[in-house]
Amino acid sequence: MERSVIKISNIRSGFYLFSLLIISTVISQRAKGQSIKALLPESAALQYAGSIGYLSAGVGYDLFKNNRGALEFRYGYVPENKGGELHIVTAKFNYRPFEININDWAKVYPANPGVFISYTAGEEWEITWDKDQYVKGYYWWSPAIRPHVSLSTELSLNTKKLLHSSRIKSLSIYSEFNTNELYFVSQVKSGGVLSLGDIIKLGIGVRMNFDWH
Repeated sequence: MERSVIKISNIRSGFYLFSLLIISTVISQRAKGQSIKALLPESAALQYAGSIGYLSAGVGYDLFKNNRGALEFRYGYVPENKGGELHIVTAKFNYRPFEININDWAKVYPANPGVFISYTAGEEWEITWDKDQYVKGYYWWSPAIRPHVSLSTELSLNTKKLLHSSRIKSLSIYSEFNTNELYFVSQVKSGGVLSLGDIIKLGIGVRMNFDWH
């Protein structure tokens, strides 16, 4: 039993460290910007479901010289009649390794890996379990903090060419599958009896990209 708890704890720590490493790296990359424009978000997004709220919204910042990476900050809300009331804040990193050009105003990013960490706020959502109520290791996961890995597909439309807009660079529609360390460990411990729907969640959203130059 003790060995099992240690292995699970190591998996959880690995998810946390990997997610934090990626996000801290991209934050430091972003911090290299010297002008006030570096504080202006390059994108805004609205998403339905996907483990970060019944609805979530937030802003994003492009990363790297090729703008293939993005760091996003989201606020998500789950109403009471949908399992809440929950308030969730999330930091996300996505990377688009390659693109497929459909024509001069549309392109597809077919497989975009990412990581994100969500935090559910509230008195009943503590970062750690109450040590006076539960013995150490009884619950190995954090009630409030959840690290995830994700894979998304995105269709991007060049609105400058379609609508001749000056500030809106593009409009994207995307779908994103994700799972987290709790689902992953539950699947391993159950011997694989859980369905894909139990461990993989889907979010669908729209993203607007800006041009401040």
